[in-house]
Amino acid sequence: MRHWHLLAPYVPLAALLVWAAVADARTRRIRNWLTLSLAATGFAQSWFAAGTVGPGGSVLGLLAGGGLLIVPFALGALGGGDVKLLAGIGAWLGPVLVFQVFLAESVIGLGIVLAQATAAGKLRRLVRNSAAMAVDLAHVNVLGADHAEQVGRQLTSIDRPLPYAVPTLAAAAVVVWANVMG
Repeated sequence: MRHWHLLAPYVPLAALLVWAAVADARTRRIRNWLTLSLAATGFAQSWFAAGTVGPGGSVLGLLAGGGLLIVPFALGALGGGDVKLLAGIGAWLGPVLVFQVFLAESVIGLGIVLAQATAAGKLRRLVRNSAAMAVDLAHVNVLGADHAEQVGRQLTSIDRPLPYAVPTLAAAAVVVWANVMG
């Protein structure tokens, strides 16, 4: 029999992530108060015996979560709310699990984007733009970071950007489930 009570410390995390995903899907924005609440509650719970991670792990997770998305943010691939959201998750889960969330959300997000582009008949455009961006990133030393950022902002493949909090929610749920219940 599964021990469902082990998931209880993660209920506030799940509630805030659901709220962020709904807000992001509706408005394509994640408010600062929501990401700040996520980070603050993650750090606060780390001081309790039933916390999901210790205070040091919470701080390292916050830094790791924010750091993992700095480059995509700088290139215009996602917004600042997405960066702060993953940092807040890091405060709850620590550096190792936030890296697992990052990997899972990347795969889930890729699947959603591929399905979205295919449904809109823009898969070829997505592949072409992704290849152009990869070439620019490979030559960033020659072309410069400003050029890569401009190209990244110009190469849109879909009409409406992915609400990244949605794959982030799914990834966090999978990682927490696998590490707590698995």
